Amino acid sequence: MKIMSIDYGDVRTGIAMSDVRGILASPYCVINQSYLPKLVDEIIRIVNENEIEKIIIGLPRNMDGSYGYRCDECKSLGDAIKEKTDIEISYEDERLTTVMAHNILTENNVRGKRRKETVDAVSAVMILQSYLDKNK
Repeated sequence: MKIMSIDYGDVRTGIAMSDVRGILASPYCVINQSYLPKLVDEIIRIVNENEIEKIIIGLPRNMDGSYGYRCDECKSLGDAIKEKTDIEISYEDERLTTVMAHNILTENNVRGKRRKETVDAVSAVMILQSYLDKNK
């Protein structure tokens, strides 16, 4: 089963995908789109091109586990995608994934514009890999 994850941001949205066996997550792209209807259309295009069977959306819970306004935004994205496709959508806790992604990029000496363009895709990989590891 091929699974896609989404790290939804105000400006950039990171996309990652699993292999067909659902073992390994890899970065796919970063979508630079803040207008929700256009973002959803781009996500649906990627889903159709890659024969995605499930979508995991990162849910940015607060450190105490509570839900904030950003969680509502992520669920709105999930609802908007669900209106256009019948693919199963799940949510995965994404606390600290952006911090960890920045640490990984620092360790690999990725800086400047390249870092800005990849951090969201790396975060999406971490969200998806966490989901895959828990659901083996």
